[in-house]
Amino acid sequence: MNAEAIFEAVDKELWGVWFLIGAALVFFMQCGFAMVETGFTRAKNAGNIIMKNLMDFCIGTVVFILIGFGLFLGEDMVGLIGKPGLDIFTAYENFDYSNFVFNLVFCATAATIVSGAMAERTKFLSYCVYSGVISALIYPVEAHWIWGGGWLAQLGFHDFAGSTAIHMVGGLSALIGAKILGPRIGKFETDKDGKVTKVNAIPGHSLTLGALGVFILWFGWYGFNGAAAKSIDQLGSVFMATTIAPAIATVTCMVFTWLKYGKP
Repeated sequence: MNAEAIFEAVDKELWGVWFLIGAALVFFMQCGFAMVETGFTRAKNAGNIIMKNLMDFCIGTVVFILIGFGLFLGEDMVGLIGKPGLDIFTAYENFDYSNFVFNLVFCATAATIVSGAMAERTKFLSYCVYSGVISALIYPVEAHWIWGGGWLAQLGFHDFAGSTAIHMVGGLSALIGAKILGPRIGKFETDKDGKVTKVNAIPGHSLTLGALGVFILWFGWYGFNGAAAKSIDQLGSVFMATTIAPAIATVTCMVFTWLKYGKP
């Protein structure tokens, strides 16, 4: 084997390892979401929120194995869904374990986005049912359209790291859930005509936990965005964007709130 072939083999293996490291970083974002949501809500609800963030991943894993992964990356059926199957059990000697794990943690991220938007006003059982549905059906089907060879992919649609497949879908699910549930009890005071007369602040119980969650999420995003990179130059570009964008956004937000409210 010549030197060039050796280099190519090593390069392929290194990118395979980085792909799995990226998956581990995305999994660690579950901790970041849990800390952010717990820190910025009331202490009496901390246990409920932590349990939801744990169980949306665990329930999601079970249904993703049984249903979701097949609908996502199974053989394309008329551009809408993948062919359901249990290759993880029936063809395990040829199964793409790396791809499964990476897409599983992406699926879990789409599911956990909703938890924060509906914090402090969602029954635990209802949230468990939601986690199962989004992980088994909603995320796998729409992700198949984009990354599984579905109709959007056939039209040339491009999503590098999940801005549509994960964050838009998670965000829309959160918006719908928040609209259905309405505000937390005590958030608004109204008059007899239903007009809002006062908005009450409901501060979180731990800025420390909230800040920890922010840093964990930022750290995890290097894997979230970077694991799809195919070269060192591309990875460096992704890391640069993942560092600069949140930094500028944070400075902008601080300046705006400082000017508007008198406090940073």
